[in-house]
Amino acid sequence: MKTKLLAVMFALVGWAGLLHLHAAERKPNFLFVYTDDQRWDALGVVQREMGGQGRFPWMLTPHMDRLADEGVRFRNAFVTLSLCAPSRAAFLTGRYNHLNGVAGNRTPFPENSVTHATLLRAAGYKTAYIGKWHMGQQRGQRPGFDYSASFIGQGRYWDCPFEINGEAKPTQGWVDDVSTDFAIEFMKQQREKPFSLVVGFKATHGPFDPPERAKNRFADATARPVPNLNLRAPYRETAEAQNAKDAAATKANPGPAGLNLGYFRCVSAADDNLGRLLKALDDLGLANDTVVVFTSDNGYYHGEHGLGDKRSAYDESLRIPLLVRYPRLVPKGRTLDEMALNIDLAPTFLDLAGVAVPRAMQGRSWRPLLVGVRTDWRKAFLAEYFAENAFPTTPTLVALRTTNAKLIKYPGHDEWTEVFDLAADPYETKNLARDPAHRDRVARLEAEFQREAKAVDYRVPDYADKPEPGGPPPAKKKAGKAKKKTAEGN
Repeated sequence: MKTKLLAVMFALVGWAGLLHLHAAERKPNFLFVYTDDQRWDALGVVQREMGGQGRFPWMLTPHMDRLADEGVRFRNAFVTLSLCAPSRAAFLTGRYNHLNGVAGNRTPFPENSVTHATLLRAAGYKTAYIGKWHMGQQRGQRPGFDYSASFIGQGRYWDCPFEINGEAKPTQGWVDDVSTDFAIEFMKQQREKPFSLVVGFKATHGPFDPPERAKNRFADATARPVPNLNLRAPYRETAEAQNAKDAAATKANPGPAGLNLGYFRCVSAADDNLGRLLKALDDLGLANDTVVVFTSDNGYYHGEHGLGDKRSAYDESLRIPLLVRYPRLVPKGRTLDEMALNIDLAPTFLDLAGVAVPRAMQGRSWRPLLVGVRTDWRKAFLAEYFAENAFPTTPTLVALRTTNAKLIKYPGHDEWTEVFDLAADPYETKNLARDPAHRDRVARLEAEFQREAKAVDYRVPDYADKPEPGGPPPAKKKAGKAKKKTAEGN
């Protein structure tokens, strides 16, 4: 009897060891979910943290908040070019847009690109892209993915036609609900194998048409004022011409205190669908083994600096939400203040999957930050934008953003140069570029700008838009003297 008991015990120990080994060797799944145009503070958890400084204290995003509670929230996450298609390309490639082939919204994504999807697929992952792709009017199966259920360009909020692996298919209902249905079905089919799934929501891009369940949310909401609402970016038109445009835009999109509540209702409806995806992971028993990343492709202005949309280098445009959950590795309920970038996503996924990160990728893996290892993290990064022929209101610009300061340069227009002390002036209201008291600060930022531009091999790419006849004069070719061109997007 003792012999049999010992044999059973040894067998159990052996099985436990095998299970432990299996868990240790198990490759994580990846679920990357991102919205369109969701600014960093359009989250309930951020509004609560900001307290009296929050513009939108009524904002509720329970599922995004849940993800923050169960994982890590980056307080300082940014894109390197604040525009839809370029940012999406940066997430995929881990490279700046002046090198990855996409400088504006009209450019199809180069099909031979090396991405986290192509490398994970080569390592045995099943890869899928579902929802909004938005690389020009690019059709067909999404490059680098085994499966795609996506739509062309901006699509539409209701009854949007999808392409399933390139084949047209009608759908019914609100577009992000449909994308979520496809995503859940994919996870069900792949539950036994490692997968990498990207879900791109159309929300919260204009025309801000939420589903019925969200149409009356935040009915009595108004936005708190902030110090930079009455400022005007130096490159904008004369005040008289721009005021007329602003008045027309407000009339077309009425809301309490000029606030377009459709934007926030779309965020809220996207949050509903994030909740459905998290529930599916729970129901399938995949939550512990899945790296979930939630973010947005760029920020968005709600009147700050006299602006709407995105496409420039103030923080309301560059800064995005970023939440990461991976229960097997990442402690929950933490916040990080290090600067994370969209180009970091691909290296992070590859690192967590045990796949070598190509030297050409310019981002950095978040793994050491996620597990609490002290590391020499970036103290500055370069941001860029290339002027678009179809959107001529914003010129080519290139900026240096550090942990506490910013330098924005507009090639060919030195008179527009801006320098901000972000520690003392987080709303970027006081331009120090020509302040004699800050001459040394400006010189240090200029020197750091040159170092960063050289490190990322900054240039205006040949695939950026060329100036149209009568457009702005071309600028010079190198960093700080970058050639001025024009590109497109919405």
